[in-house]
Amino acid sequence: MSKILVTPRSFGKTYPEAFAELEAAGHIVVRNTGGSIFTKEQMLGQVRDVEGIIVGVDPLDSDVIAAAPALKAIAKYGTGTDNIDLACARERGIAVSTTAGANAMAVADYTFALILACCRRVVSIDKQCHTRDWRKVVTQDVHGKTLGIIGLGAIGKAVARRASGFDMRVLAYRRKWDEDYAKANNIEFASPAEIFRTADIITLHLPLNDATRNIVDAEAIASMKDGAVLVNTARGGLIDEAALVTALRSGKLYAAGLDAFSEEPPSCSELYELDNLIMGSHCAASSIGASSEMTKMAARNIIRDLQGA
Repeated sequence: MSKILVTPRSFGKTYPEAFAELEAAGHIVVRNTGGSIFTKEQMLGQVRDVEGIIVGVDPLDSDVIAAAPALKAIAKYGTGTDNIDLACARERGIAVSTTAGANAMAVADYTFALILACCRRVVSIDKQCHTRDWRKVVTQDVHGKTLGIIGLGAIGKAVARRASGFDMRVLAYRRKWDEDYAKANNIEFASPAEIFRTADIITLHLPLNDATRNIVDAEAIASMKDGAVLVNTARGGLIDEAALVTALRSGKLYAAGLDAFSEEPPSCSELYELDNLIMGSHCAASSIGASSEMTKMAARNIIRDLQGA
């Protein structure tokens, strides 16, 4: 029987049948019971005799892969693969799969929740009311504003559909542009630079790679409208967090909602001090429906790839 390491803590919580499916296919499942993301050192200690890994955002760099001589398949529980050394996996002939599409609706819902919460200051108003401070707070509108979507994949498209209900003008960027879809959904093509300059609200839906790292840097923020809102439910590393802190403190940005950080949890103490920053624990995809679908897909992907190895 082959051993499979499962690192995501939410794997199987809403679809426990996945463990039976893995065992029925002849695999022994080793689960992360520590309650947190594995560090590199922990991964090195866990992978030495595994043939398959179902991985969340835990590190799977070349050192970890090298420490797993029996490894034949990696199933990403999610879509982003920036924590996996794909070149190393390819060189070793290790199959890598993702659960693309499984969490798109959940992430889009959370994205729009952050947009609304940032613009209407829902979190800070709630905190104020809990101290019996009933003063009115004047906030920003969402209806009729210009939304900029950088990354018009499945999640970006779902966010655009939600924006239509708020009569928003939608600008979007995608390297492989789908003109037919854009026309049918009243989406206008714009470069990232144009989105930074024009949009009232900007939301990121990009993978993290050399081309996208710090795409929102100090220069990009300086080009944004005063009082713009920035949301990121994609990957930490897309935003220069030091530049973001400066912009939120100065009021250049009205608010930001981040579900992903370059380090999770962040060690930068300044992030925790900002009352116009809404922080998420990388949980945009953690809905009951999305977790069930991701669990099914990841389990079946690893079974398929190990059978074919």
